[in-house]
Amino acid sequence: MPRKPTARIFRGTPRNLSYLARCLQDGDIVGVPTETVYGLAADALNPRACQKIFTAKGRPTTDPLIVHIASLSELDAIAVPNAAALRLAKKFWPGPLTLILPKKPVVPAIVSAGLPSVAVRMPAHRLFRRLIQLSGRPLAAPSANPFGYISPTTAEHVRASLGSKINSILDGGPADIGLESTIIDLRNPARPRLLRPGAISRKALAAALGRPVAWRRPKTAAPTQAQVAPGLLTRHYSPRTSLVLHAHITPALIAKSGPNEAFLHIAKPAGRTAKNIFWLDARGNLHGAARRLFAQLRALDTAGYRRLHAEYACGQGPAEAINDRLRRAAAV
Repeated sequence: MPRKPTARIFRGTPRNLSYLARCLQDGDIVGVPTETVYGLAADALNPRACQKIFTAKGRPTTDPLIVHIASLSELDAIAVPNAAALRLAKKFWPGPLTLILPKKPVVPAIVSAGLPSVAVRMPAHRLFRRLIQLSGRPLAAPSANPFGYISPTTAEHVRASLGSKINSILDGGPADIGLESTIIDLRNPARPRLLRPGAISRKALAAALGRPVAWRRPKTAAPTQAQVAPGLLTRHYSPRTSLVLHAHITPALIAKSGPNEAFLHIAKPAGRTAKNIFWLDARGNLHGAARRLFAQLRALDTAGYRRLHAEYACGQGPAEAINDRLRRAAAV
């Protein structure tokens, strides 16, 4: 039988933050809140501590970790920034933007999948930033879920998925954004590339840099191949229940399906009140839809349905990030 969750959830009091900072200093791993999704944090400069992340998640070491810092002054200690990176950092940090840059030797190979680059972010979540400060070191933190499964957006999600494998979770409330950070590759600042869409759009990045930002959905990547950034594998963020995607979920599609199939709309559909019909935002607001996507997928995945159906979001900006996660979640 599977072990019952034993992890303790801590409120963000000064005393609890000090205790969790000591846990991180001692090489332990801690579930942490961010504005994007919940992460599983360890001392980024301690390879043994970082190995615990991979073990707890069942994550291949070919998938690198994002290193989180509390201030811009800490960037130079772990990466080699360039003018483009500093421009984006000053505009969007703290916030949901991860930069791919050449790494400094202090960053262990396990953090960067053995590559000479590192993913760096300064989170906006107040409690997580304070925890980084109190620990006195950068913190590596991928999403706090079994590898490949739906990302967690609450402390309870973390405990449900990893509670038998970790000891401590810091509760910072539901994630404000609900999708992982935007990732931009700036190893060559003359040719910036979007690797993963997120809350900060490609258009906003291009405007800040004063040049186009390329984005092409990556080709199929094997888990055995070292990745330059997390979240690039073809199948990721996936429910265990089969997920089918549609441009639109129509009444005809619902009518020919059985009651053991669930339908997830972006906006609340007019006149449809069946128990197997769900939506992400009543008015179709894409920021609200993004915030609820993973939580709703988790709820449907544990509800006993045989198959899930979801529809793509229309538009750019948040729609690109929502659709990226849906494509990976539905990939076989």
